[in-house]
Amino acid sequence: MTVIPENRTELHVTILGFGDSGQALARYFCQQRKKTSITIRVLDTKPREQFEVIDPLIQFEGGPFEGKTCVPTDRLFVSPGIPLSIPLVVEARAAGIPISSDFDLGLEKTREPYIAITGTNGKTTTTSLIKYCLEANGTKVWVGGNIGTPLAEFLIKPQKGATLILEASSFQLEIVPVRPPKVAVFLPIEEDHLDRYENFEAYQAAKKNLMLASDKKTIGVFALDCPIVSSWIAQFPGHVFGFTHGSDEYPGVEFLVQIIDKSLVLWEKGKKVILDLSHYRPFGEHNKENLAAAVCAARACGASLSACEKVIAEFPGLPHRLEFVRKKEGVYFINDSKGTNPGSTIRALQSFPHNQIILIAGGKDKGSDFSLLASLVSTRCKVLVLLGEAKEKMNRALGDLAETYVVGTFKEAVLLAYQKSRRGDIVLLSPGCASFDMFRNYEERGECFKKLVAEL
Repeated sequence: MTVIPENRTELHVTILGFGDSGQALARYFCQQRKKTSITIRVLDTKPREQFEVIDPLIQFEGGPFEGKTCVPTDRLFVSPGIPLSIPLVVEARAAGIPISSDFDLGLEKTREPYIAITGTNGKTTTTSLIKYCLEANGTKVWVGGNIGTPLAEFLIKPQKGATLILEASSFQLEIVPVRPPKVAVFLPIEEDHLDRYENFEAYQAAKKNLMLASDKKTIGVFALDCPIVSSWIAQFPGHVFGFTHGSDEYPGVEFLVQIIDKSLVLWEKGKKVILDLSHYRPFGEHNKENLAAAVCAARACGASLSACEKVIAEFPGLPHRLEFVRKKEGVYFINDSKGTNPGSTIRALQSFPHNQIILIAGGKDKGSDFSLLASLVSTRCKVLVLLGEAKEKMNRALGDLAETYVVGTFKEAVLLAYQKSRRGDIVLLSPGCASFDMFRNYEERGECFKKLVAEL
């Protein structure tokens, strides 16, 4: 536990990484200077000129981390994008300096109940669905974490009486949360971020830290069809809720949601309730799973069935997640730029008919095994258009399974995909890779796709 003492008269903090979370931490500590003397040191690989000046008293050091040290300092705050294994952090830990993060500090300094959502894919959609369900029930909520707003922002502008809804990536969970969640949601876990972790087991271990933070009062929501997640139930100390495409026979599960065709079947204390999904707009079985997880979490927090039904009828889906862009001459264009790993692309391919997909894929490889896509590419893809740093690796894994083209630019990829399409086909951008080789983020990639499609 890395609680900052309230009675300290002088404090020295070091912030490693000056992205959104690092800047939020800096603003928070600048605000705290009214109460105590705080020296704020920031290290980032980029030069200071690339950042807005938050406070001239911040000691900013830009450039490579090599040759620098975080010793001495009272506490080292590491941004999510920086591995805890780099020499700067290892040295600080060996010197006995507490290692923390904005996520960690936010939980230390708040007492509001929180819901944490983790897993490989579907976190943002599930987080948003929980938000809408609770708001429809009249609950005051604050949404943050990996979804875009650092938890340190809540410390700067707290909202009394709010329930915190926090999307938690593996990066944010590398430090075990300091207090237990009210609800912990475990979506399916698949291979991802193997460019950061030594192996898949290390990635799983980071996710599992949310379970280690839970206590007997925590309600855990488990993806019962995921072997990894379901194997954790026996060790979970609290109440177990779950969702599944399978049967209703799950001993020990106190609240169960079955996904059956176009309905959710809710089992609670032996009673059966059916929620109709015929007006639920996001498509794909994975989006039904996200909804089922959200209903479990919302019910755990007291949301009514009518609140959940309202969200089912009105939720439009989120941008860059199987987002319909345009229909041109009978060809459908779908933006799934958030498909940043093979598991996500698998779900996208499963959402459409056989042999009608022209798939645009590729980008920055995260150490992924692209052969996981093989069976679906062979049965559902007419054409593959590959680009980015991973294009040759993807071509070796998948190029014999469909008509395949390797291109150099994003514009070339979209134009070629359209040229190869025929009426009834689906041009699907679902890269299976990160975007950082060509774009700032997946949002910019998705917006570029939409712009190019609009210009066809």
